[in-house]
Amino acid sequence: MSVMSHHGAEAAAPVLYRVTEATTVLRLSRTVIYELIRAGRLRTVTEGRTRLVPASAIADYVALLEREAGAGR
Repeated sequence: MSVMSHHGAEAAAPVLYRVTEATTVLRLSRTVIYELIRAGRLRTVTEGRTRLVPASAIADYVALLEREAGAGR
């Protein structure tokens, strides 16, 4: 999904999300996000002192959930 900027051009989807943004994208609480990070189920990177969640890590986590859901059938 693209977003129009105030200049009318399409804005690219974010490549990196702050943890608070990841909570919105994944619809999970901040506590759950940090538990997933600690458990190694959600990858992050750091830039300076800021922890960021790559968009690819969010996609990987969703794919993991889909695989786990399929394994239970």
